[in-house]
Amino acid sequence: MRQISKNLGNSKISKFLLKNALVLELPFLQRSKSRQVVTLQNNEEVLLVLHRGSVMRDNDVLVDEQGQFILVKAAPEKVMRVTAQNPFQLMRAGYHLGNRHIPIEIGENYLQLEFDPVLSDMLKKLGVDVQLVDQPFEPENGAYGGGHKHGHDATFAEDYALAQSAYHAHDHHCNHDHEH
Repeated sequence: MRQISKNLGNSKISKFLLKNALVLELPFLQRSKSRQVVTLQNNEEVLLVLHRGSVMRDNDVLVDEQGQFILVKAAPEKVMRVTAQNPFQLMRAGYHLGNRHIPIEIGENYLQLEFDPVLSDMLKKLGVDVQLVDQPFEPENGAYGGGHKHGHDATFAEDYALAQSAYHAHDHHCNHDHEH
C-alpha cells in the first residue's frame, strides 16, 4: 500500500506540477487525523502517516514516498452556518462558542461549525440565525495552532529538494519552448 508521509501545506507549487496530482477529498474530521487509511478520488487506498497533531487544509499538497503529489480538497459536509442582523450579535455568538472551545470557521458575515443540536438551540436563544448547509468546513487553527511550514522546519530542506527534483524532471524531459 502506498504511503503518504509529507504535507507541504498550501505551497506555491506550479499549477503545471499539480495538474497530474491525485486528489484526496475529506471532511474536516478526517483531515484532522494524521494516521489513517484513506481513499483517493481514483479509488486507490493509501496509508496516511503525517506528523501527529497536523491538520490537512483545503489545497494542501501531500507527497507520497515516490514523490507523487496529492492535492487535498475539503469535502462539503453538513455544518451550521450562523448569521446575525448585526456584527455585535455575531461576535457574541463567537464568544460563547469560543468559551466552549468549539472549532469554528470565521467568515466575513458568518460563523460555521459542526452540527450540534444543543449548540444550535443555544445560538438561537442568543438571537442569531442558524441554518444547516452543505459546505466545506475550515475552522480556525487557533492562536497556538500550526498548520504551515517555515524555512527552519525540520523537513523543509527535504521537501524543497523534492519539489525542485519534480520541477527539474519536467524541465529535462520536455523538448518544447516555454518559460518556467
